[in-house]
Amino acid sequence: MKITTKELIVSTLFVALITIGTFIRIPIGNDYFTLQFLFTLLAGLVLGANLGGTAVLVYVFLGLAGVPVFASGGGFGYILQPTFGYLIGFIIQAWFCGKFSRKLSNISCKSLVAVNFGGLLIVYTIGISWFYIFSNYVVNAPISVWATLFYCGILQILPDFALCVGAATLGYTCYRRGLWLS
Repeated sequence: MKITTKELIVSTLFVALITIGTFIRIPIGNDYFTLQFLFTLLAGLVLGANLGGTAVLVYVFLGLAGVPVFASGGGFGYILQPTFGYLIGFIIQAWFCGKFSRKLSNISCKSLVAVNFGGLLIVYTIGISWFYIFSNYVVNAPISVWATLFYCGILQILPDFALCVGAATLGYTCYRRGLWLS
């Protein structure tokens, strides 16, 4: 795959945006959420499947190499964190959103929300499953299936759905202004 200078620059920008989004913490009750998910969604929409997925993959590799870009730092040992599944999910979600946004016959904010919601399901499926398995069988911090679904899914769904809508709105604006790549 040949990559242009513009594609390299914009992809690198998204790696930086995902990193910045990781450290923007918005409190909701006793918890907080970050804008990391917003930027992984946008990476897929704006960059397309291959570049979007690659940008998120580069972000994850940077963290695994020890650069403290993750919410709790970095390093190869992060793979054993219960939340690492979400990072895997972000890579696949960015590819998915890039792929399916390009297959739409009528690109609208509403259709991009639907694509992003598909990406959200990917992130939740991988992230929640990883969280449950690693909490119970790797780090010996037992949690029930229902508690995992409640804390990792139900409590997070409204802010994450808002991020899906926000990313769709921003992505649609980029599309209308001719800023989509690939």
